[in-house]
Amino acid sequence: MQIALVGIGKIAVDQHVPALNDSPDWDLAATVSRHGTVEGVPAYQDVDQILEERPDIRVVSLCLPPVPRFDYARKAILAGRHVMLEKPPGATLSECHALEALARENRVSLYATWHSRQADKVPAAKAWLADKTLKRLHINWREDVRKWHPGQDWVFEAGGLGVFDPGINALSILTEILPVPVHLTNAELHFPANRETPIAASCTFHHPDGADLRMDLDWLEPGDATWTIEAETEGGTMVLENGGGKLTIDGASDDAQPGLAGEYPRLYAQMAELVQRGGTDMDLSPLRHVADAFLMGKRITAPDFDW
Repeated sequence: MQIALVGIGKIAVDQHVPALNDSPDWDLAATVSRHGTVEGVPAYQDVDQILEERPDIRVVSLCLPPVPRFDYARKAILAGRHVMLEKPPGATLSECHALEALARENRVSLYATWHSRQADKVPAAKAWLADKTLKRLHINWREDVRKWHPGQDWVFEAGGLGVFDPGINALSILTEILPVPVHLTNAELHFPANRETPIAASCTFHHPDGADLRMDLDWLEPGDATWTIEAETEGGTMVLENGGGKLTIDGASDDAQPGLAGEYPRLYAQMAELVQRGGTDMDLSPLRHVADAFLMGKRITAPDFDW
């Protein structure tokens, strides 16, 4: 199937393009971007133009920042195209619900992707927790924004999510591996005085069986990134590290090399399946937790942040 990639930034170049090039399902037929291109692929600067001139391209993958994504997705859906959304699927829950309703009305597939759910050890972590009584779970997600979003001011603008841009990856894993739903009860959000989104956050959650659930996010980690979920149960302790790439149970891990290389290939394989069977997948539970954090969160002023 032919697909157009909209928004040629770091995530598109690092993840989407290699996954598409190696996929047996997809042919990267065009790109849409004001600044980036992919060698050997026809490039457009306007999504309206490609929707009008390329009826052969039936699928559009959106890698734009979340705020402008709704308008692009809406245009593509109304033009009868299937749409794949980079995480988070939108800037608000309301616009995500509107896109899902529009996709169903126009009988096209819509996929809200959560790439961290596709990490190697997430299925094994989910299976291990399925029959365990959870006592405590701690998410520790720390990285350097200067490394992962160098000079990208949009992450600190309203709608850019701030530290919840990586934090939502942790929440996507949490909502996948827990056998019961949880909800946020408290949050502290640290906003740099000169920015519109938080650079650090601490959150607590209600678990129906009384387990202690909390999450700490930090975007000023000076060293290597830490992407860890530790779960203590009555049947042992599980540590999911490297963003889901490594799993340790009671101190023992398998010998497989931890890694995240399969995340985007798996996403595109699932998108191909959705298009072929006419399905839609718009799980918004990770975004709902983020929305609750902004609703419930106590705002704490942090030092100015500059690149």
